Amino acid sequence: MSGPDPFRDHLSFFEELGVTGVSRDRQWRVRPSDAAAEAAPSGAAGRLEVLREELGPCTRCPLHSTRTNLVYGVGNPDADLMFVGEAPGRDEDAQGIPFVGRAGQLLTKIIEAIDLRRHDVYIANVIKCRPPKNRSPEPDEVATCEPFLFGQVDAIRPKVIVALGAFAVRTLLQSDEAISRLRGRVFDYRGAKLVPTFHPAYLLRSPDKKRDVWEDMKRVRALLREG
Repeated sequence: MSGPDPFRDHLSFFEELGVTGVSRDRQWRVRPSDAAAEAAPSGAAGRLEVLREELGPCTRCPLHSTRTNLVYGVGNPDADLMFVGEAPGRDEDAQGIPFVGRAGQLLTKIIEAIDLRRHDVYIANVIKCRPPKNRSPEPDEVATCEPFLFGQVDAIRPKVIVALGAFAVRTLLQSDEAISRLRGRVFDYRGAKLVPTFHPAYLLRSPDKKRDVWEDMKRVRALLREG
């Protein structure tokens, strides 16, 4: 009479859980992120590529049903300076690139004012899909999307992050304080220095605030030159 068969008992246990078979294919034994990391090039570009593959065509929240393009991020993977906005607008949704509309053109001028170019920095948003009618993102949408923003920050490892506008500032700092009270200060954030400032779209409506942003960007330039 044969004794207990541990392997057969093991299979029976998993059948009770709904597992209908096994495979010797290595991809079944490696998490997708690990497998992608092994195949991806090294460095920040590789880390961003892995993260983009994990994000995929993303249907994690209802915003995917109304977007035209997912807007991941653009720029230099090895950037010392990263800009984070709220969410894509109409132009960004159409092109799949962050900050390409009128606010984006102003952001380009802001970047050039501190002797950099767009290709020197990295630009992303908290939310990767355009909310309908440009409404503010809902808390569940932020909760779904923000891990990918955190992943971008950790992949790029910038020296300085500029949070553009009240929404991005509140999301990154987890603060309910008004941006008018937070700007002018520097915060430690995931190994970087975070500088809150007004969103370029707000500057288009309130050009008198451009001087405040210029003061913030001078602070950014000084931080970049440190060390």
